[in-house]
Amino acid sequence: MWRGGVLHGAQVAYETWGELNAARDNAVLLFTGLSPSAHAASSPEDPREGWWQRMVGPGLAIDTDRFFVVCVNSLGSCFGSTGPASADPATGRPYRLSFPDLAVEDIARAGHEAARSLGIERADTVIGPSLGGMVVLAHAALFPGAARRLISISGTIAASPFAIALRSIQREAITSDPDWRHGHYTADRPPASGMGLARKLGTVTYRSAAEWQQRFDRHPVRPDLRSNEPFAAEFSVQGYLESQARRWVNAFDANCYLYLSRAMDRFDLTAHGDPAAVLGKAGLEQALVIGVESDLLFSITEQQAVAQALQAGGAATRFSPLQCIEGHDSFLLDIERFGRELRSFLV
Repeated sequence: MWRGGVLHGAQVAYETWGELNAARDNAVLLFTGLSPSAHAASSPEDPREGWWQRMVGPGLAIDTDRFFVVCVNSLGSCFGSTGPASADPATGRPYRLSFPDLAVEDIARAGHEAARSLGIERADTVIGPSLGGMVVLAHAALFPGAARRLISISGTIAASPFAIALRSIQREAITSDPDWRHGHYTADRPPASGMGLARKLGTVTYRSAAEWQQRFDRHPVRPDLRSNEPFAAEFSVQGYLESQARRWVNAFDANCYLYLSRAMDRFDLTAHGDPAAVLGKAGLEQALVIGVESDLLFSITEQQAVAQALQAGGAATRFSPLQCIEGHDSFLLDIERFGRELRSFLV
């Protein structure tokens, strides 16, 4: 592992779409944000809608008629890849806090090894949004020549103090929950209150004030979410946050969240050297950096810095600042704008 420690028998969950060509040079390696699984789009094996359903598929921006797309679930997550919720083969019990210190570089290495296991030595393109936008930079630093092109969406060269502050509060909400029990909670009694608060705070920062105004205004909470408890939710935006929190508690493991969140805070490409020099050694021919003006977590200034480093490193780089209202989550919601950028780049 990047910061020390070893995993034995670690697994990386992935899904694929399209066909790898005879030259094995049409692969797209897709890294995710913090919370998604590897299920980016539906397939005959799994017809459920994926987290990037309208972006990955035949004739779509990431065209599976042309590309062999490999989406990996991050190492440290809880959707098939080895993480704190996984069983330690040495004990048969969940790793919990004995899981080695996780770094963004470990996520990049796990994805790289998954691609190699499929016979892919050099991807056509590596793509990553949010956490994935950090991972693609770590991938370039660790594996020169392993990709021809790179797309970073709402990522960063290093976590900003603002984002670190927000994520630290989210983690504190979880670790302050008595049910967290220093990481030794049970499946039937997770730190639900802390996880819910963390999700609510995250959801607020994933969008923009303008979108909240447009979407919810001051409408009252739905009748089914009303309560007679003191200071209960009165407005529809509160009801939305509560519904998001409830789904999150049942979907994601608390310790996995803590590890991934801290890995994002600690990421700093300068640990590998001057960013332009590091990216210059990556052998990238082209790069696309997309940011959103309304993004609170990963500012447009950070996106510009990523683009400048890639350009200075020798990659022909396009920087696309988009005027989306949905904030950080725009890459999941404004498919028309993002799809147009990806489609024009992936020619």
